[in-house]
Amino acid sequence: MTDPRTIRIVIVDDHHMFRTGVRAELTAASAASGSLSLEIVGEAGAVESAVQVITEQRPDVVLLDVHLPGGDGHGGADVIRACAGVQSTADVPVRFLALSVSDAAEDVIAVIRAGARGYVTKTISADELLTAISRVADGDAVFSPRLAGFVLDAFGAAAGEVAEIDEELDRLSAREREVMRLIARGYQYKEVAKELFISVKTVETHVSSVLRKLQLSSRHELTAWAMGRRLL
Repeated sequence: MTDPRTIRIVIVDDHHMFRTGVRAELTAASAASGSLSLEIVGEAGAVESAVQVITEQRPDVVLLDVHLPGGDGHGGADVIRACAGVQSTADVPVRFLALSVSDAAEDVIAVIRAGARGYVTKTISADELLTAISRVADGDAVFSPRLAGFVLDAFGAAAGEVAEIDEELDRLSAREREVMRLIARGYQYKEVAKELFISVKTVETHVSSVLRKLQLSSRHELTAWAMGRRLL
């Protein structure tokens, strides 16, 4: 009987419980498959620690969340760019598979532009994720069905428009984008603070930063900006 193929992976997500769940689900799924063995060689919850463990462990595949603390804008994309040129122990480039709760176009395009080989959402089953990891390890591109269409659109005729939108959004951190959307929808500062479990003062700081980065002067302009990009 042929020994099962082994794929070395690193799991990057800022929620410890989620990493623990993914580890358990993948371990069980790979044991049941009989043809594929996963070796989880590291975990990380932020950009800096992710870059360190990927560089040290040189995995075949990195399961990567899109929004991570410690980055400038899209944390997942920051990790991919920082690890450009890192080779796996098999002497091929480390490959990245985004695994995120977000299915927003700007999040998908950001990590694909940075170099990810695929993007799946956290509604995926363990068996489906196992298959996606195997395909990405082989160099294939893998996307959840709903995401594949606008990825193709983004890199086709509409590439220029999406790139322009993405460039502006890339200036904002993940938290700034959350605050921006709520403010643009008409939420008051106290309502935003309650929704995101942060202080009103922190909301004010984020709003000031968003307006400065986008070169806007008021929340009315921010609402128009967000509506023009269909972010609401």
